Amino acid sequence: MNPLDATRGMMDGLGTEANVCVKCGSRSIGLCAPLDVAALDDMSGESERLTVEPRDAIFHQGDPARYVYTLTEGMARLTRVLPDGRQSVIGFRFAGDLLGFTPGSEHAFGAEMLTRGTVCRLDRRRLEQLFRRYPVLERRFLDLCVKELAASQDHILALGRFNAEERVAAFLVSLAEAQERRGRPGPVFDLPATRADIGEFLGLTLETVSRAISAFRKRGWIRLHGHSGIELVDRESLIGLGSGEGSCAA
Repeated sequence: MNPLDATRGMMDGLGTEANVCVKCGSRSIGLCAPLDVAALDDMSGESERLTVEPRDAIFHQGDPARYVYTLTEGMARLTRVLPDGRQSVIGFRFAGDLLGFTPGSEHAFGAEMLTRGTVCRLDRRRLEQLFRRYPVLERRFLDLCVKELAASQDHILALGRFNAEERVAAFLVSLAEAQERRGRPGPVFDLPATRADIGEFLGLTLETVSRAISAFRKRGWIRLHGHSGIELVDRESLIGLGSGEGSCAA
């Protein structure tokens, strides 16, 4: 398909491969963001789109690292199983995030959907070929890796220096910011992760997470909506607490 045909398909909603890509989370914020229509159509032709149900695995720890995945819809969690059999949540991913790229031959962690979602699966060798074909794609990939490294450093700092309420506040703010960057301004944000999931990620018990959330509710900082919705009523207080400025309990 030439670029003009692809452009017409996007304008007319004809369901072309490029049209599907334009609407996905990666187009605006992820790996594909810098690609023009022709390059996007080329990359789309190399990819396979899969629908994944809640709690189904995208890939397991120890699986051959043959594919690279872009989460195009939904929210996922990353898990690591320790030698003694314990499982720990080590991260959460949103639409546009890249999953499964590793220098090793096997995945060092697993990825599981928290909501129903879709992923774009691309053979690792084909992605490396696309890097050579489109240098801007490789530069974008490096930028995303640097951002993930910075986020990991912030998380390590929080685990080492923040108390329980500071960690939970920082997590809730980061959750809202991640969804806002993807065009979901709130005021109610999705929180499909369980409190046990959040606790594993933050190095806290389920009970400690529950106490922190209850405390925020009593102060009027948050409001819960159903089983998986949260509204940040007093966002400034949460930002202040989550940035290490100290508690201002009511």
